[in-house]
Amino acid sequence: MILRYQNKLKGAFILTDDYLKARALQPDQFYKFIWIRQGKLIADIDHQEVTLGEHEIISLTHLQHFKIKEAQGEHLTLMFNCDFYCIYKNDEEVSCSGFLFKGSSQPVRITIDEEERFTLESILNVIEKQFSVADSLQEETLRILLKGFIIQCTRIAFRQLDVQRERGSSFDIVRQYYNLVDANYRTKKQVQDYAGMLHKSPKALSYLFSTYKQPTPLKVIHERIESEAKRLLLYSDKSVKEVADILGFEDQATFSRFFKKVSGQSARAFRDSQVSEEERAVG
Repeated sequence: MILRYQNKLKGAFILTDDYLKARALQPDQFYKFIWIRQGKLIADIDHQEVTLGEHEIISLTHLQHFKIKEAQGEHLTLMFNCDFYCIYKNDEEVSCSGFLFKGSSQPVRITIDEEERFTLESILNVIEKQFSVADSLQEETLRILLKGFIIQCTRIAFRQLDVQRERGSSFDIVRQYYNLVDANYRTKKQVQDYAGMLHKSPKALSYLFSTYKQPTPLKVIHERIESEAKRLLLYSDKSVKEVADILGFEDQATFSRFFKKVSGQSARAFRDSQVSEEERAVG
């Protein structure tokens, strides 16, 4: 099953139980929810192997390179691009940017119980029916239903993080921090840079991140830079010096020290080791 809607402005929305076939029909600029309904799925996310079990849902941005290595049972994928629904422009509606969707290589995973499965299944059933209703209201109906699915996943993730309603405003600061890092990590690499933008002290930010069991604010910055560095090294032909320039390091040596500190190996060694693994897999 591959159900696809596309408007005249290239906005697209896809629901499928065959991600590999659907992937061949669409470009990379898609946000994704992948729901393991039965069995398990082993995937490669930015060259890190992840195993997803039954009733788990994972959310991915267009930045994360996702490849299925093994699939057992049944999984559903919901995909949409910014031209169909922009999570940043509509953050007040869904509260998921900087949380369900962020640029690091550490995606959010949620596990759903029976009641939550029933709610999400109900939304998906209506979505599936709306793909066949080709009238002037189809696009907006699909968009509203997608928004409902996102909201339900956000609520589930909030509960798993123990984000209570009365504490929601403090968690919004955490989300804003992630968004600011996504937008500025090339030019701002210190916690105090973001603390000033949020009108908070670095100490207050550290406390908030600890409260919600998030990585430290500095680690968030480092993980975002590391993720982008690895993507550029693996999925582009940029030299190490060019990668250093793109990421805003003053010189290649500074970048190389940073990369070795966060990853445990040099940039060249990392690129060579991943290429060697792929060659062995092909062989």
